[in-house]
Amino acid sequence: MNFEERELYRTGRSTNFGHAAVATSEPLAVQAGINVLRKGGNAVDAAIATAAVLTVTEPVSNGLGSDAFALIWDGDTLHGLNASGRAPAGWTPERYGDATAIPINGWDAATVPGAVSAWKALSDKFGALSFGDLLTDAIRIAREGYGVGPVTAISWANQVQRFKDSASWRETFLPGGNAPKAGQLFKMPGAADALELIAVSGGDAFYHGVIAEEIVRQSKAEGGAISMDDLAGHTVDWVDPIAMDAFGVTTHEIPPNGQGITALIALGLLDRLDLGDDPDGVRALHLELEAVKLAMADTAAHVADLAHMRISAADLLDPAYLDERVKLIDPDKAADPVTGIQQPGGTILLTTADRDGMMVSFIQSNYMGFGSGCVVNKYGISMQNRGAGFSLDRKSPNIVAPGKRPFHTIIPGFVTKDAGPLMAFGMMGGPIQAQGHAQLVTRMIRFGQPVQAAIDAPRFRCLGGRKVALEASLQGETQAALAAMGHEIQNDAPGVAFGFGGAQAIMRVGDLYAAGSDTRKDGYAAVL
Repeated sequence: MNFEERELYRTGRSTNFGHAAVATSEPLAVQAGINVLRKGGNAVDAAIATAAVLTVTEPVSNGLGSDAFALIWDGDTLHGLNASGRAPAGWTPERYGDATAIPINGWDAATVPGAVSAWKALSDKFGALSFGDLLTDAIRIAREGYGVGPVTAISWANQVQRFKDSASWRETFLPGGNAPKAGQLFKMPGAADALELIAVSGGDAFYHGVIAEEIVRQSKAEGGAISMDDLAGHTVDWVDPIAMDAFGVTTHEIPPNGQGITALIALGLLDRLDLGDDPDGVRALHLELEAVKLAMADTAAHVADLAHMRISAADLLDPAYLDERVKLIDPDKAADPVTGIQQPGGTILLTTADRDGMMVSFIQSNYMGFGSGCVVNKYGISMQNRGAGFSLDRKSPNIVAPGKRPFHTIIPGFVTKDAGPLMAFGMMGGPIQAQGHAQLVTRMIRFGQPVQAAIDAPRFRCLGGRKVALEASLQGETQAALAAMGHEIQNDAPGVAFGFGGAQAIMRVGDLYAAGSDTRKDGYAAVL
């Protein structure tokens, strides 16, 4: 890995090095994480503080009504946290009548939010500072306001049409009737009140107290099913990560109900192929596309809440199974596995690392931008629409049911080498996430690209069947060559403009960390 490579993809940004690091998509959130590290907090404390600020400064992607997952290297062991919420008790297939899909807007798309429970669970298990102190910056920023970032402002404006009929959304997120422009001051006093209550109660107010009561009151008033019992019954799960050995390292993901297994299947297939010497070459890109498509096909057919899957994750990652699947990849021609076109997403991803070797990959999401469009205005809570990840097909393992978790797109990532920590990483962006994980690991590990260069590199996004979107710098000769192999290039596909994700990564390099942050977003990587 040559860290002297600078501006390989003309972004003007270099990999940063330090004894500790925070990387995410919004500057004030980065600063909050760094503030905590300077106060003696560890990487988990920094992750919580960063995540809390992001609920305020990047509401176009996440909020207090989000779900969350995390991978934590505690200095000795890798831990997985699944804090995604479950369907309300009132959700049955019959609730949706003759509909063929769960709606993406409204209370019938909103499962129980899990983000606040993730913060508290992480703090209780690993935190060095008091939980309440970690929310100080988020409370202050919500109360005083902040200047909206350029990328955030574009996303905000793009979502106005979708939520124009939601009075609660307009009340909180359209000050003066318009989406805020870049640099405009935006305040969230309701969220400040909620964060203060969460800080004082250790999160209890959100699931058992006054915040829960307000969520339920508004849900009932607008025909929703979420009850106090649904919120009070929410629990997180500490899980054993699933893993794939490829390119001499081990990549780890959270097990289903998430799509992390897609990245692992793809990496397992790619490890069995000759990708050549050029990470931007047609051969490598074609083979990566084919591997990702096969992995997505398996995920679409089999992945659901782990308790409801009909085949195990281990079956999909079995070496003998991958040996057979890789035979379906033609090095000269695009194939057509059956996959569905997925919706664009809205998510934040952050990574942190401290001087003592603790490293965290944390992801938090509303799913589709602001989520369901249902906003609990008193507390500035935009409810996610993760329920849209359920199926209404009674043959699907992912069919909606009371107390069940839906299929999730959000996934943190982690890489180890020789049983030691190498990299905390991840990518926001709905269906691009697993595809992006595979692309990042392939570039950094297989091709040895520096952290920032691999993040800056152009990406593809599989859209279903042979359809694929390419970032602008891959268009031209590369696009023509891939098209000649049978790939259907569709660069005007819905969501593509913001569909190539936003990656963050922190890699262990000797006694230091190498940190990078995606130039496609407003944030950066800071080091100490």
